[in-house]
Amino acid sequence: MFSNNNLKEIYEKYREGRLAHAYLIETNNTPRLINDLKELIKAINCPEEYQKSCKNCNLCNLIDKNNLPSLVTIEPDGASIKKSQIEELKVSFETKPIYSKYNTYIIKNAEKLNGSSANAMLKFVEEPTDGILGFFITNNKDVIIPTIKSRCQSLVIAYDSDNILDKLNITQEAFASYKELIKLYLNKITSNDLINHKELIINKIPERKDLEIMFKIIFEIYMNYLEKNLNKNYNQEIIDIYELKAENKEIISKLNIITKFLQDLSYNVNMELLLDKFVIEMRENHG
Repeated sequence: MFSNNNLKEIYEKYREGRLAHAYLIETNNTPRLINDLKELIKAINCPEEYQKSCKNCNLCNLIDKNNLPSLVTIEPDGASIKKSQIEELKVSFETKPIYSKYNTYIIKNAEKLNGSSANAMLKFVEEPTDGILGFFITNNKDVIIPTIKSRCQSLVIAYDSDNILDKLNITQEAFASYKELIKLYLNKITSNDLINHKELIINKIPERKDLEIMFKIIFEIYMNYLEKNLNKNYNQEIIDIYELKAENKEIISKLNIITKFLQDLSYNVNMELLLDKFVIEMRENHG
């Protein structure tokens, strides 16, 4: 039923009546873990014997559409998870669930809990109530506030994959948005048009981490074209993002430019200046 042994073990503990009240899970792929957790939550709350193809109740459909009232997912509101978000969770869990056995919460990017929001969470993890199940998701459990960490069962769930979504830890929907912007951006770079970075990039991708993802995808485009030219394995989905016509020497030069851009981006250099420099260097190396 579960491809991951840790999730299978959680389910077996549920069947044995030894389910923990809260789990802290470190992962390298949050979207994939969330999908796997949804399967686990379906199985735990199934009124019968869970099967993926089952059509006997509406539970799975509600979970898939994020409409199950007793399943609450919290993620950072801006730079952190706010105390008000935790207070809303408390209120929603004051009543017993109607469609499921458990009230379940998932805290994404749990390292973003600040002092006040973490203290507000302690009610669930320090004085666990029957019928409430929690999952704290992070990419680094070592930075989780100790009061939370010490009261959860800790697991590491790592995924191995060459899939671009897994590499970048993004959803298919986010990837589609990046692809459209990248097409427009690379077309602008290869033309003589002036590029208004503030309008084209900064306003659409204001966060440095999101800009980093965009340029990692651009790197993958050039790298896969190089691998194709060298008769090596390549990813057709990545190549389909943008039609690139360049000799290997030019591709390698541009891969170096993109690599340098990503390095400078990590040093907190001004984003607009970096983008200006990037366009100038890419155009200078255009065949």
